[in-house]
Amino acid sequence: MLNFNQFRVFYYAAKNLNFTAAAAELFITQPAVTAQIKSFEEFCNLKLFKKKGRKIYLTDEGRSLYQYAAKVFKFEKEIEAVIDDMRELKRGILSLGTTKAYARYFMPLMITTFHQNYPQIKIQLNEGSSLDMIHSLLDFKIEVAVIAKAENNPEVQFFPFSQEEMAVIVARTHPLAKKKAISFADLATVPFIMKEKGSGTRKLVEELFETVGCTPDILMETSNTEFIKQLVQRGEGVSFVVKEAVAAELKEKKMTTVPLKGPRVYLDVSIAYLKEQILSPPARAFVDTLIGLKSEGLHPMGIGLLMARILSQRKEEQRKINGM
Repeated sequence: MLNFNQFRVFYYAAKNLNFTAAAAELFITQPAVTAQIKSFEEFCNLKLFKKKGRKIYLTDEGRSLYQYAAKVFKFEKEIEAVIDDMRELKRGILSLGTTKAYARYFMPLMITTFHQNYPQIKIQLNEGSSLDMIHSLLDFKIEVAVIAKAENNPEVQFFPFSQEEMAVIVARTHPLAKKKAISFADLATVPFIMKEKGSGTRKLVEELFETVGCTPDILMETSNTEFIKQLVQRGEGVSFVVKEAVAAELKEKKMTTVPLKGPRVYLDVSIAYLKEQILSPPARAFVDTLIGLKSEGLHPMGIGLLMARILSQRKEEQRKINGM
């Protein structure tokens, strides 16, 4: 098997055609270079250098081998540069997971904020239910997830990120729209459009129905928030969703919300990653970015208000730039 240390000494000796110069570049002694070259020639069973006076020359075999050595150590330099770039977040891949609703409404701003600081990092975004994303973490398909806590798992670290206000949505012509306030017992009397099993919203809704001893009349189960909104607008059922996900439709009066009796209900959203695994530099930087956003007062106000704040800050920064 090729001794790579001897091969390296050969390369520097051949490049410089001087054992002393090779020793200086390698930070070893000249006798050490001579000994390594002798061992390498014995391994090859070839004469690689010729000597005339105080000068050394490559043999034909030495010249042929040097061509390969030059390619190998050129790649070594490139590999070292790649390693440095990855350590300094100048290249790399960030594997994220989130729910479909978050991917549509919230993740673009999070990714944009991250990309402002780390523009060379490529992002792979996986979508699915909160439970799907927990399984993806466990299977090493993703490194970080922004999800509701659909289930406890001893291998997964959940870092509280935000609390998203939930809302009962109904068509403006729905009988419940005339109510001043309703309970989950009231919701059990009408067709209900439920999020898919494995979602954090589904888990929360089921717990709320169980609290009042009622069972929802499930018209349909789906992971598609857009489909839920369309069904609700047509008056085919009611649903319980993150309020920010229907903010545009509420503003445009395509549907309405009905207040719940009692305190407001919030969905806890977390940053999730594996406890026993060291995060890659891009994943660590993303988590730190989100924690930095949280430290600005995100919890418990929700990501929607944070988005508005960041967009307002960007407009102000752009206004200052344009005014310069």
